[in-house]
Amino acid sequence: MRLGKWLVMAWCLAFIGYSFFASPVLAQTAPVELKYSIFFPAPAPQTGVATEWGKEIEKRTNGKVKVTMFPGGTLTPAPQCYDGVVKGISDIGMSVFAYTRGKFPLTEVADLPLGIKSGLVATKLLNAYYKKFKPKEMDEVEVMYLHGHGPGLLHTKTAVNKLEDLKGMKIRSTGLAAKIVGALGGTPVAMGMGETYDSLSRGVVEGSLAPFEALKTWKWGEVVKSSTEDFGASYSTAFFVVMNKDKWNALPADVKKTIQEINEEWMVKQGANWDEIDKGGKEYTQSLGNKIVSLSKEEDARWAKAVQPLLDEYVKNMKDKGLPGEEVLKFYQEEMKKMQ
Repeated sequence: MRLGKWLVMAWCLAFIGYSFFASPVLAQTAPVELKYSIFFPAPAPQTGVATEWGKEIEKRTNGKVKVTMFPGGTLTPAPQCYDGVVKGISDIGMSVFAYTRGKFPLTEVADLPLGIKSGLVATKLLNAYYKKFKPKEMDEVEVMYLHGHGPGLLHTKTAVNKLEDLKGMKIRSTGLAAKIVGALGGTPVAMGMGETYDSLSRGVVEGSLAPFEALKTWKWGEVVKSSTEDFGASYSTAFFVVMNKDKWNALPADVKKTIQEINEEWMVKQGANWDEIDKGGKEYTQSLGNKIVSLSKEEDARWAKAVQPLLDEYVKNMKDKGLPGEEVLKFYQEEMKKMQ
C-alpha cells in the first residue's frame, strides 16, 4: 500500500513538473487566431484574393498567425463590418466605406465621378490618399490596405449614345451613385445588387450603374442590351481591409513588419483582380451580343461637366466640417492624371 502511495505521488509530481515546464512552450507555439469577416460569397474572386492574403501571412510568419475566413457576411453583415472590427466581433474585415455613409466624410472623395478608368488606379489612389492624409476617421482601426473597383459605368436595356438618351430613365443606383444618375438627368432608384436582375428583367428599372464585372457576376448581361463607357462620369467605390486595433497592437514587431510587407503586395493584387474580373464581365456581355457604346471625346466631356457640381458639393461639405476637402480632391485629380 505504501509503495502504491509513493507511485501515485511520484506520478503527480512528474505531471506537475511537466505542466510547469511544458505549458509555456506550448503557449509560445500556439498561433494567433484571426477571424476575417467579408461580405463577398466564398466563390467570389474578391474572397479568393483575401483568402490568399491570409494564407500568405500564415506562410511568411511560419505559422505564428492563422487567418480564418468568414465569407458571405456570416460573421458581420456588410454595413456592420467596420464596427464589428472595432468591437472585436471580427479581428479583420473587408467591406465598403459607403455602407456607413457619414462616418468617413473625407474618404468620400474616392467615390466621386472623377473619371476612373481602372480598378488598379482606383486602388493606388486610395492608398496614396491614406498615406498622405492619414484621415482621423479611420483611427479606430489598423488599416491593412484599401482598394477600389473598376470604373462604374452605365448598363441599360436600350442603348444610351448621348446625355439626352438618359433623361428620365429609371436607373438602379445607391449612395453617391444615385446623385450621379440625377446629375446626368436620369431617375435614381435605390436597390440592392441582389434585386437588380429581376427588376431589369421586369422593367422596374431600365438600367444600372456598376463596373463591367457585375454583368457576369450578377448575370446582368442577360437582361441588359447595352453598356455606355461614360468615363467622363465614371466612379469607383472605396473598400477597406482593416484590423482590430488591440489585436494589431498585441502582435510581435516582426509579425507586424511581415504583414505590412504583404499588405503592400496585396493592395496591387486586389486592384489588378478588379481589372481582371471587369475584363471577364465585358467579354461575357459581348458574347451575348450586347452593345458597347464608346462616347466621343466631346460627348464624354459633356458627361464630365454634368457631374462637376458633385465635386464642388464635396469641397463645400468638407469645408463646412473643417476638413481639407479641396486639398484632397486636388491631390486625387493630379495623381490620377499621372496614373491613367
